Amino acid sequence: MTPGQILAAILLAMVISSGGTWQVQDWRMGKKLAEQAGLHKDALTNVSAAAAKQVSEEQGRRLALEKTLATSDQQHTRELSDAQRNQARLLDRLATTDLRLSVLLDATDSASGCNVPTAPGAAGVVHAARRAQLDPAHARRIIAITDGGDRGLIALRACQAYARKVSEPD
Repeated sequence: MTPGQILAAILLAMVISSGGTWQVQDWRMGKKLAEQAGLHKDALTNVSAAAAKQVSEEQGRRLALEKTLATSDQQHTRELSDAQRNQARLLDRLATTDLRLSVLLDATDSASGCNVPTAPGAAGVVHAARRAQLDPAHARRIIAITDGGDRGLIALRACQAYARKVSEPD
């Protein structure tokens, strides 16, 4: 063999061995990449499962809060309806003279200019403190004022209940 052929044979052996080395390295790296891809897939699956669980829990809490708020809203609506019905009944009774509003008189107040005896007279059968009846128009205005106050208190309680429920920690 000539030195050129020997050199060509050495070069050919080197190319073949380096090609084999590259092939082995390719197999090793492919195996490592496949392992890493499997680990990455498992990690993504775990993260997805945790996120889905958290979303489900949040949805459950939100639905429970909505249900509680709806129940509370129904209760406050019922309270408001009852108050309105009572006010209407009271106004009807005032209008039909079935009911009269009266106020207690202070018999000891000399500034009022009202000379009402402190002891009950023989003409009446009522042995309570002296009272004066209010004019029906004034009574209706007083009932309207208390109606507005009742509605305001019911609305305030509803707002406070809502704020408390929404701001409760889970």
